[in-house]
Amino acid sequence: MDRQPNHTQEIQTHIKNPELVEQRRRQIVGAAVQLFIKQGFHKTTTRQIAGAAGISIGSLYEYFASKEDVLYLVCHTIHEKVEKGVTQSLTKATGGRDALTGVIREYFQVCHHMSDFILLIYQETQSLPEQWQKKVLENELRITGLFVEVLVRLVASGDLPSMDERSIEIAAHNISVLGHMWTFRRWFLARHYTIDDYIELQTEFILGLIEKKRQ
Repeated sequence: MDRQPNHTQEIQTHIKNPELVEQRRRQIVGAAVQLFIKQGFHKTTTRQIAGAAGISIGSLYEYFASKEDVLYLVCHTIHEKVEKGVTQSLTKATGGRDALTGVIREYFQVCHHMSDFILLIYQETQSLPEQWQKKVLENELRITGLFVEVLVRLVASGDLPSMDERSIEIAAHNISVLGHMWTFRRWFLARHYTIDDYIELQTEFILGLIEKKRQ
């Protein structure tokens, strides 16, 4: 299985110590994401980010050339955490349909716990330069690719009905979007369903659509 490339290396810095770069960038990103969620990307200044990270504004610019670079790394870090959760679920799956239900559950739980972060990506990605927007979308597709992978495997083993490539791709995107729906509609959904209710109902819905192939 492919892994995400280290996009942090694409953000230029004059600091030669890679461990220090990684440490400082994590520190800055951790501060920035909370500010972006609370007051939005455009209303947050680099000086506020530096203050929240406990460094000087000059030090921040040693690790990032712009606020847009910070936002890109925030988005990359969020995607990395989501992919890690889904990948771990795949490694623990025992096989059969349980593999798919387990991956769906893990992914939806990650979306639940990271709702504010996922919403941030959707709200602020348009603020990124085109090169960073493209890479954010590539990260989204990498996560969807994990669902494609498990569906292909289950179809090949006979645990799911035969599906062509296009059907598998659409099913994978459905899983991805339904996880995000908890983020977008939680203002309503959380008043009427627990996250466990939501996962159970959506899993039945997804499997029901797939099982129609057998009929």
